Amino acid sequence: MPWSRISGSVSSPQVDVVIDMGNPFLNLTLDGFLKIGTVAASRALAEDAYHIVRKGSISSNDFEKTLKKMCKEGAYWGAIAGVYVGTEYGVERIRGTRDWKNALIGGAVTGAIVSAANNNKNDKIAVDAITGAAIATAAEFINYIT
Repeated sequence: MPWSRISGSVSSPQVDVVIDMGNPFLNLTLDGFLKIGTVAASRALAEDAYHIVRKGSISSNDFEKTLKKMCKEGAYWGAIAGVYVGTEYGVERIRGTRDWKNALIGGAVTGAIVSAANNNKNDKIAVDAITGAAIATAAEFINYIT
């Protein structure tokens, strides 16, 4: 009985935005802003589209509200990504090595900055810095494993 074998691999798509700002720090920061900002705007669009379909009708007010939410979410999460990527790159340049410690420091600084920008108190800023460091370090380790 004849049989065949199918072989393949699944990998995440690589999306590279080519905008040369003349400085690697600015290039990476802008790249992070654009990529994560686009993801956040798409998520906001999908969420609102679900609610509009569930409601059964759309108005110009719904469209305007969705567009504003997309811009707000995209700018917010894009800015966070830009701060993280820029901080991680800066730490890498200062330390002269690329390892998980850069992600840890970048995540902690980003968590603290975002928390302070939201007018949180000292304890909340420290907790958010620890959370940012933990998430960034875990993501770095998972990225290293795969």
